[in-house]
Amino acid sequence: MRKLIVEEWVSLDGYVTDREGKLDFFTQLSPEQNTYSDQEQLRFLQTLDTILLGRRTYELFVDFWPTATTDQEAIADQLNETKKIVFSNTLSRAPWGKWPDAAIISGEAVQAVQHLKSLPGKNMVLWGSISLAQALMKENLIDEYRIQLCPVLTAGGRRLFTSEMQPENLKLVETRQYDTGTVFLNYQPVF
Repeated sequence: MRKLIVEEWVSLDGYVTDREGKLDFFTQLSPEQNTYSDQEQLRFLQTLDTILLGRRTYELFVDFWPTATTDQEAIADQLNETKKIVFSNTLSRAPWGKWPDAAIISGEAVQAVQHLKSLPGKNMVLWGSISLAQALMKENLIDEYRIQLCPVLTAGGRRLFTSEMQPENLKLVETRQYDTGTVFLNYQPVF
């Protein structure tokens, strides 16, 4: 069975957004490219065939990624070529620039993800999309957590892990540190 991986950028004080709900706290780390991190993300993308997004994250991503080039972001082409699914009860279309549109799934996300996991294929990743991630976490549908811990304090915002998510059931299986100060933490559920 293919895995569902959640990858999130988290502030040092545990938030995935700042107090205003913005996600750009991690882009302010360093003006220089972290080529080691880029190469790791490229290798990671090769293990995937589907990107899952909630509507709000889709709207943020579609403003940048479809027009990004590999000169700007090393992962741009690979990300843009990968199939995308947007979970939304309001969108009727999810265009992705010159790339194929993202598919839309309306209705019950948990059942849809259970079905997607049962299909053959490579792994899937869920980026951002905190409400969707938390709903799937509550149902134990996440197989791996890739946490990019950023050396930034937001002093408030939205958390990925709440007491309902039982983060104590996660086992740390890998760590890496990048030149930007970001620490990669890889966790897997232990049941």
